[in-house]
Amino acid sequence: MIRLPLLPFTLLAALACAGCAGPTAHDHGQGADKGKGMGGMGGMGGAMMGKGRMAVATLTPTQGNNVRGVIGFHEMDGHLMVHVKATGLKPNGEHGIHVHETGSCASTDGTSAGGHFNPDGKPHGPQNAAHHAGDMPALKADANGVVDTKFMLMGPTIADGATSVVARAVIVHASPDDYTTQPTGNSGARIACGVIAAH
Repeated sequence: MIRLPLLPFTLLAALACAGCAGPTAHDHGQGADKGKGMGGMGGMGGAMMGKGRMAVATLTPTQGNNVRGVIGFHEMDGHLMVHVKATGLKPNGEHGIHVHETGSCASTDGTSAGGHFNPDGKPHGPQNAAHHAGDMPALKADANGVVDTKFMLMGPTIADGATSVVARAVIVHASPDDYTTQPTGNSGARIACGVIAAH
């Protein structure tokens, strides 16, 4: 397993959000970052640090799992850019990922994070249909169990308010999200958790 080094919070935030203005669709490790794993950022520096609000979550594994990573959230132009870098996933596997309502990773199984973040009372679903504010596109790991992907969310924010993801938790699940089963997507056990903090 590739282990992430212990880095200061501010550096984790910079790594997580650097280049958040990149592709606005799933790249799932493709393009400029392909093959760079958790190491380099493909030449992406801190140029975006001064543009828009930012937040970061550091993923730690739940009991019996090995997933670690950083997730950066960058608010710009009326949407939220998300950059996920993680290791320890199932090789070539797909994993559901959601923002959950409670900013706590205290339990060994991730259940302290509560249910999906859903301030608007919508059904669970994919991005192109009615969905929870906390619903996100699935993570697709490479052959080494690594993911480095960016995507765009419409609706959630970092700014204060009912739709803010700050002080909530990100959960990575063991299985794919079917985007149909209510209210969870049937995405299985919680294998990693991280509390979202404004930066």
